[in-house]
Amino acid sequence: MFENIKRNKIESGIIISIFILVITLIVYYICNALKLGTMSIVIAMIFSVGSAWGSYYYSDKIVLSLNKARPATKEEDLKIVNILDALMITSGLTTKPKLYVVEDNQPNAFATGRNPENAVICVTTGLLEKLNYYELEGVIAHELSHIKNYDIRLSCIVSVMVGFMVILSDMFSRALFWGGKSKDNDNDKGNAILMLIGLICLILSPIFGSLMQLALSRKREFLADSTAVEFTRNPDGLISALEKLENDPNQLETANSATANMYIVNPFKKDTKEGKKKTSNIWSTHPSTADRIEALKNLK
Repeated sequence: MFENIKRNKIESGIIISIFILVITLIVYYICNALKLGTMSIVIAMIFSVGSAWGSYYYSDKIVLSLNKARPATKEEDLKIVNILDALMITSGLTTKPKLYVVEDNQPNAFATGRNPENAVICVTTGLLEKLNYYELEGVIAHELSHIKNYDIRLSCIVSVMVGFMVILSDMFSRALFWGGKSKDNDNDKGNAILMLIGLICLILSPIFGSLMQLALSRKREFLADSTAVEFTRNPDGLISALEKLENDPNQLETANSATANMYIVNPFKKDTKEGKKKTSNIWSTHPSTADRIEALKNLK
């Protein structure tokens, strides 16, 4: 447990450093193309450090806003509030995470925040409506495990940074195709540089995003599942919950590729041939649900 927490903290620092370096280089060349001279590196550093700082301290608020989440209340969500209160005793966490709810028919959940003292658990209304008490307990215990293991810090930072790279890529793709042409030779050279930078951004963004998401090892999901069973002493509850989540046909409307790795199961439903077993691959954000269920059954 302590080794995983230490490793997650180190990986968070490495990822933030890589992000600052990549953004600094991209913004530096942009500023050079715009002929800003010696101010280019200063602007690039301020921009990249500011982006990293915002991602670290406000990533949870950004993710909650993207998912249109509302705070849970005892009046509307008493069952989930009571489950969290009971699990706080067995989890050993000293600070109770904030609870949020997303209005969506797909049953799903995620945890976010930069540390256990600033953590959030978010569930969908579909989860509250379709799961019984013990299944909900298993899901909340899984998310508490991510909080205790510091998975949330790495997951949230990566999600926001990947989203930022996608936005940057989109901006340059638009500038590339709608920027127009100039008759001025100097401007033509500047446009050529901008086109090159745009191309680099378009190439780097999906690669960078994939590498960042792969940093969230699928082993973390197995670890969170096993830790959840330690909290609840009831593997059947989580097994049943995973089966319901996997078989639910609804799409999660607020989900996007940058935040997909944060959920307990992949929010994107893909059609598979009847009878074909769903398996994960090296590009998967989650291990297959079948593998997770098999691992949980081995704990019994």
